[in-house]
Amino acid sequence: MSGRHGGNGKRTPESSGNPFGGLDLLSSAVVLLDERLAIRYLNPAAENLLAISNKVFAGCPLGGIIECPPKLLAALHSVLDHGWGYTGQSIELRLAGGDVLQLNCTVNPVDAPEARLLVELWLIDQQLRATREERLVEQQHANRELIRNLVHEIKNPLGGIRGAAQLLEHELNNPGLREYTQVIIKEADRLQDLMRRLLSPHRPMQPGPVNIHEILERVRSLLTAEFPTTLSVRRDYDTSLPELVGDREQLIQVFLNIARNAAQAIRRQPDGSVSAQGQITLRTRAARQVTLFKRRHRLALEVQVLDDGPGIPDDIRERMFYPLVSGRAGGSGLGLTLAQSFVQQHQGTIDCESRPGHTCFTIRLPLA
Repeated sequence: MSGRHGGNGKRTPESSGNPFGGLDLLSSAVVLLDERLAIRYLNPAAENLLAISNKVFAGCPLGGIIECPPKLLAALHSVLDHGWGYTGQSIELRLAGGDVLQLNCTVNPVDAPEARLLVELWLIDQQLRATREERLVEQQHANRELIRNLVHEIKNPLGGIRGAAQLLEHELNNPGLREYTQVIIKEADRLQDLMRRLLSPHRPMQPGPVNIHEILERVRSLLTAEFPTTLSVRRDYDTSLPELVGDREQLIQVFLNIARNAAQAIRRQPDGSVSAQGQITLRTRAARQVTLFKRRHRLALEVQVLDDGPGIPDDIRERMFYPLVSGRAGGSGLGLTLAQSFVQQHQGTIDCESRPGHTCFTIRLPLA
């Protein structure tokens, strides 16, 4: 039993006989070419981008499949002849089906079995989006660190204010004056709760196998109990989805925060009126060949929370995931911040598109 079945039993790219399998994890499209500019390998991202199959087209000349501009062909030959790297901007490739792609690319020499060139391709808009997401994550990390430091500075004097108000209350004989000390104590408690919630994303994860539909059903039951007359919650589940590894409580909080925001937006219209009835849809699907945090995943879980409310105001749409930003009077502005933080801890992404009558939050989480 010790020879053929040793280790953890998982197939790695190397053990499956594919010397280029490590490239499958890259989010960028990678094409390996030999000295004749024939395709030796395409990673999954390249198969998707170029709409060709590695199994079918391995060994075929690149020029017979894709119409490359003379500038790129000259660069490929130059790298072969001199061993220099090449970086190209706004390269136009015409695919066999007639589609034209605007790409950035790099070409580097490699010393690999049957391969001499490594060509890496990025769609221009995809690269801009990835750069924007990276910048947004860095900015949000900086914001959270600033708020975390402020919280620690506020907690101690806040505790002192509360304690002083309690001591003062015991010294007062006038019940009317005690009402004022109660206001101080209650407001101090409210601020302490806010401080606790601001720090809660830093709780270590407690991962385990979770069923996404069990989590969504929990959220659905909480919503229907909180909004029994003004909200209809519709389910659109792909029940064939496997379990994922995650923190159950964090994921419940993610979808509850998003859905509760939607329910409150539906209930309270911009003109101040109360909506008679609104609808939220919880939808699950499998997403294939997606990039999450610069890593390519063959399979991911996609959850959408849709509502037919008034939409997110334009003036906060770009800032809605920032702490203390809220489009609702009396809102703390922490619900979406916590949701995004928990999703990022799961190496997932959260996006939103919104217009009057249709708002859709899309959460993608990797499936192992």
